[in-house]
Parts: sequence; C-alpha cells; structure tokens
Amino acid sequence: MSENLDKSNINEAGKSKSSDSEQGLEDAVEVSDEALQKKIKSGSPSTQRVQRPHSSPPRFVTVEELLETAKGVTNMALAHEIVINGDFQIKPVELPEDSLEKRVKDIVHKAFWDCLSVQLSEVPPTYDRAIKLVGEIKETLLSFLLPGHTRLRNQITEVLDLDLIKQEAENGALDISKLAEFIIGMMGTLCAPVRDEEVKKLKDIKEIVPLFRAIFSVLDLMKVDMANFAVSSIRPHLMQQSIEYERKQFQEFLEKQPNSLDFVTQWLQEATDDLMSQKYKNALPAAGGAAGSGDGPQLDPVAVQNYAYLKLLKWDHLHRPFPETVLMDHSRFQEFQLQLEQLTVLGAVLLVTFSMAAPGIASRADFAEKLKMIVKILLTDMHLP
Repeated sequence: MSENLDKSNINEAGKSKSSDSEQGLEDAVEVSDEALQKKIKSGSPSTQRVQRPHSSPPRFVTVEELLETAKGVTNMALAHEIVINGDFQIKPVELPEDSLEKRVKDIVHKAFWDCLSVQLSEVPPTYDRAIKLVGEIKETLLSFLLPGHTRLRNQITEVLDLDLIKQEAENGALDISKLAEFIIGMMGTLCAPVRDEEVKKLKDIKEIVPLFRAIFSVLDLMKVDMANFAVSSIRPHLMQQSIEYERKQFQEFLEKQPNSLDFVTQWLQEATDDLMSQKYKNALPAAGGAAGSGDGPQLDPVAVQNYAYLKLLKWDHLHRPFPETVLMDHSRFQEFQLQLEQLTVLGAVLLVTFSMAAPGIASRADFAEKLKMIVKILLTDMHLP
C-alpha cells in the first residue's frame, strides 16, 4: 500500500515538473520569436559600395526634382506600410534622454513657460502669450472635428473668440480659468476613450502655467489618436488602389531617372537566365542531344516572377543591393530568410532524430513538439556573430 502511494506521489511530481518545463519552453519560444523580430528591426547589415549594372548613363537632376522624388517615395512607402501592416500605428516621438535634441527642446520649452509665468505674475497680468496659446488650442480642437460637427464648431468658435478675449484682457475682465475649464470639457468630448484618464487629471491642476503645459501634452496625444483613426479609415481605400498607385509612382520615377530600376532589371534577368539554363538542360535529353533545332524553350513571365521572389529568400544582403520595387519590404524579406534558415535546420534535426531514435520514443505524441521547442530556443541567436 505504501509503495503504491509513493509511486503515485512520484508520478504526480513528475507530471507537475513536466508541465512546468513545458510552460518554460513555451515562454522561451515566445522570447526567441521576439528576439528575431528585434534582430530584424535593429537594422540590416550596412550595404557596401557595389558596381551598378550596365545601363544608360545617369541624368543630372535639379534639387527641386530630387525633393519631389523624395516626397513621392516617402508617401508611397507610408501608403505601402499602411496596406501591408494591419497593425501599423503612428506613435508619439520620444527623444533619447541624453540626446542633444532633447536637451535643446527642454531648454526652449522651459524658457517659454517661464516667460509665460512672469507675464501672468505681473500687476496687472499680461495675457499676450496666453492668448496666443488659446488660439493654438482653438485651431487644434477645430482640427479634430468632422464635417458634421456643426454645433461643436460653433461652440468652440464662440467661446474661444480671440478678439473678444483680447478685449476682456484689456479691460481686466478676462477669466483665464473659465476658458481652461471650457477647453478641458471640450477635450473630454473629443478625445478617444483611452485618453479619458489624462483629461480627468487636468481638472486637478489649479495653477495656470502647469495647466496649459499639461493641456498641450494631452493635445499632442490626441493628435496621434486622430492620425491613427485617419489611417484606419483610409486603409480600405488604399487596399483597393495601392497596386495602381505604386505602379504609377514607379513609372514616374522611371521617366525622371531612366536608370532608377537597374537592380530590378538585373534581378529579373538573373531569374530568367537561371530558368532558361534549367529548361535548356532538360530539353537536351528529350531532343536526343541535338542542339540548335527549333526556337528553344519559352518561359512564362509568372514563372520568372515567382522564381525571382524565391531568389530573395537566399539574397546576400551584405554585398548586394536590394531590388528597388521590393525595397520597402526589405526588412520583411530578411525576416523570411532568417525564419527559412531556422526551419531548414529544425527540419533536418527532426528528420535525423526520428530516423535514429527508437520507435518507443519517436511514437510519443509530445516528443516532436517538445524537441521542436528546444531546438527553436537553441537557434534563437544563430545569426549573430
């Protein structure tokens, strides 16, 4: 009886230890996936200077043409990312703590708010800077409105009438706290639910200068929310027109700079040559070794394109420039390549293990899954030096 109890206790302890280890493996697999994503996003290897393929000589362009082209590329890259990445979101800019830009920004902002505090502390108070801030807040609130928000638009325009506010300031009748109260209430009406807490905190700030500073901080977050709302709204329309839009943009680049797609031409030509050589080799035995008869093997353009995309999964990112038309997905193809190499090693390990292991081990249901998780963890940093 005691022996049976001991065995049952041992089995239960083994099961709990097994479940704990499996949970640890799953957590580690998630960490390995995140590490792979960070590895891609941290930056690809710097491309070295390579010789461009032979083509027509480059045409000199003006600064205006260069700026216009750069703007077109930026817009196309943004539209492409919105269509391809369903989780795409605009995020607030966060400057590094020790960066020069952040130090300059902090100094300038502090000087501005100190000047505002000095003006409001005068007897009588000077409201010039405060009225300018109210004007900026008014424009920002109006930018959040949709065309149908007529009542809110009229309400903002009426209460935040700058001419009336200036007259009240000149006559000593301006109640800046009442304006701030109206602004906070309107922000609570227009903000996304995720910003309700930040807007509520504004009501607890009693001093004018810190209140204005906090209002502008929350308004910046609301601008980001509005931009993300606009992105989600236009995504369905972009998905319908993205192909034609990108084709039109590349056609315009090609007309302005004839050699702007040289690497695409080289990439497709290599794929065509590889397929032609394969077809030619296969055609020789069928023709009994006779060469030079007929027109030769014909290639399907779709087959060439598919083969060219497969070549991107074996691309030498360190020494070869990426084709221009797929440059916006460069990081995605790098991620695919790393995943493919991991899957190749993983498949080889599973194949060798199952061919060499005893039938009793190989037939266990959880053996393959556990081995796969362990190998995936071990391969997490396989691409690091």
